Amino acid sequence: MLYVVPTPIGNLKDITHRGLDILQKVDLILAEDTRVTSKLLNHYDIHQPVRAFHAHNEHRITEQLILKMQEGENIALVSDAGTPGISDPGYLLMNACYKNEIEVDILPGATAFVPALLFSGLPNHHFHFEGFLPHKKGRQTRLKYLSVLPDTFILYESPHRLTKCLGQLAEHCGPERNACVCRELTKLYQDVVRGTLEDLLQKSTDGTLKSKGEIVIVVEGDIVQKTQKKYPK
Repeated sequence: MLYVVPTPIGNLKDITHRGLDILQKVDLILAEDTRVTSKLLNHYDIHQPVRAFHAHNEHRITEQLILKMQEGENIALVSDAGTPGISDPGYLLMNACYKNEIEVDILPGATAFVPALLFSGLPNHHFHFEGFLPHKKGRQTRLKYLSVLPDTFILYESPHRLTKCLGQLAEHCGPERNACVCRELTKLYQDVVRGTLEDLLQKSTDGTLKSKGEIVIVVEGDIVQKTQKKYPK
């Protein structure tokens, strides 16, 4: 069977006892980056075989992995941080298991957007998780769509694109829209900064808001659309 095991987004203590137990017992661990996963495994003295599984090889090796599980092997899937399949590889393999009637067990655990949403102080009874925006083609279309959503929305962004992303959000959503940037969640230098998009853009531009580490951006929904209860088509 396949076990989907969430891994810490920063603090190595944020893994469940059940997750560790599974990683110690499976025949094979699939890792997005074996170097990153080895730090976690070494910390907990886990020495099971590890194989790379990422966006560049998942189409090529998924069939091999299905055959291994059909032959009786138990496999665990992890990503560099968080829950596999959430803005990380995993969907293709899980879907292949379902089609081949291979049992999949998905463990609850760490994911970055949930604490970021709660840290933001923005309405969280309804929200939209976007994940990473396209780098080029389709980016403007997605920004236009997000700008008129009535609910809070959440983005992942890389450090070197933070200023550009905040500028685009201010352009599409308006500079006065409230937002929050969360950086290095659960780590020693965790940083949560709230303000308008204009404020956050200024802080990112002048270096007050550091552009290092993993970043989550949470943005307030469109108040007009929320009042009228309208969703974009």
